[in-house]
Amino acid sequence: MQVPAIRSVLSQFLPAGVADTIASAIVFVGAFVVVYVLGRAALSPVVDRALSSRDLDQHARKPIKKVFNVVVLFVSVAVAFGMAGFTGFLQSLATVGAAATLAIGFALQDVLKNFAAGVFIFTDKPFRIGDWIEWDGNSGVVEDISLRVTRVRTFDNELLTVPNSNLTDDVIKNPVAKDQLRLKFLFGIGYDDDIDRATEIIIDEAEAHEGILEDPGPSVRLTELGDSSVGLQSRFWIDNPSRSDFVRTRAEYVKSVKEQFDEAGIDIPYPNRTISGGLEMAGIDSAV
Repeated sequence: MQVPAIRSVLSQFLPAGVADTIASAIVFVGAFVVVYVLGRAALSPVVDRALSSRDLDQHARKPIKKVFNVVVLFVSVAVAFGMAGFTGFLQSLATVGAAATLAIGFALQDVLKNFAAGVFIFTDKPFRIGDWIEWDGNSGVVEDISLRVTRVRTFDNELLTVPNSNLTDDVIKNPVAKDQLRLKFLFGIGYDDDIDRATEIIIDEAEAHEGILEDPGPSVRLTELGDSSVGLQSRFWIDNPSRSDFVRTRAEYVKSVKEQFDEAGIDIPYPNRTISGGLEMAGIDSAV
């Protein structure tokens, strides 16, 4: 489809100027439709396969496919203008587009930064919807991930709308990213108590709890000699971790250990402070 050929046909029925304009318009529309349709038909399956190979969720694929459609649309318009012979218009459009892009880039720095961070979240997958994450003193369960913000529901049922750049620029802790999670708890016993007996109780109660894994098994280490207590740190593993399981399992486990400590006469001391010295008062006789 060429403009001169169409112009020669139309010039037999229309004035030269009108024939030239109509010929260019016909070429523009025809080229745009052909390039856009073929581009979508040929490249859409490729994009779908690429997104599937990255194992992206459905919510992540939609915005990326929208960006792809915009790119195909822009390329189709550019090719159609070129085939229609609007070279001068293309040069002007390129100049205006470059200036507009620069201005928009300065005005939307934060938006573009969050957009790029959203792309990294979709591709790197540091967390998914439903994961419990912690960052910068905050924690909660991820409810939604978009290209600009991530929405997190805190454990107090508050909804946090977090710019994606805050999550990619900071350290993200994802306790539920793996199938197993190790938990720790520090038990303090008195200096006069039997360390071996206390260690045995801590291990036995961990092995007896159905929510604590046998492999890897629980362990206890003496990690602290405090001012008023000896610190025995218990390490144990749970399966398919979530915050509710974590809180429930640890609470039940610590309660059972405390009960066994009470039966065995093992004390969990609290800090004591002894104040010594004297108080001297002068001038009492004169005051009386």
